[in-house]
Amino acid sequence: MTEISEVAERVAARRAELDEEEKLLVERLEKVRAEREDLAAAMRVSERMHAQLQTEKAATQAVPAQVGGRGVLLVRHREAGIAEDALPPDYQQIMKIVREAGGPVRAKDVGTALGLEVEVKGRLEPLRGKLTKLSGRGWLRKLPYGRFQRMP
Repeated sequence: MTEISEVAERVAARRAELDEEEKLLVERLEKVRAEREDLAAAMRVSERMHAQLQTEKAATQAVPAQVGGRGVLLVRHREAGIAEDALPPDYQQIMKIVREAGGPVRAKDVGTALGLEVEVKGRLEPLRGKLTKLSGRGWLRKLPYGRFQRMP
């Protein structure tokens, strides 16, 4: 009987070990499932935000246009009968700032009105390029000392 009781004790001890291990595994599984649910929720939020950002970006940026497989000017040359609303949205905003200034403006003035960090070196170069493009296409007049003025 001692051998049977010794075996029974070992079986009982092993059962206790397995019960404890099962308890730990169940707790770990619950944590894994909770984390998976959190990740799924995070992905849904991320996808919604990405879609929202893409929609906003598409609304504020001009889409490169092609006609017959050839690129066309997004900033058209100024001609009779063509209004500022023919320009891409960011160029329209620049024209509005220049118009409201009432006189010659510097790229720094336009950058400030746009909320750019004008003191950071190089931040104004893309804006200066847009102003130069507008002057090259007849929408603005480039004056000495880097000032720009609306064409009459």
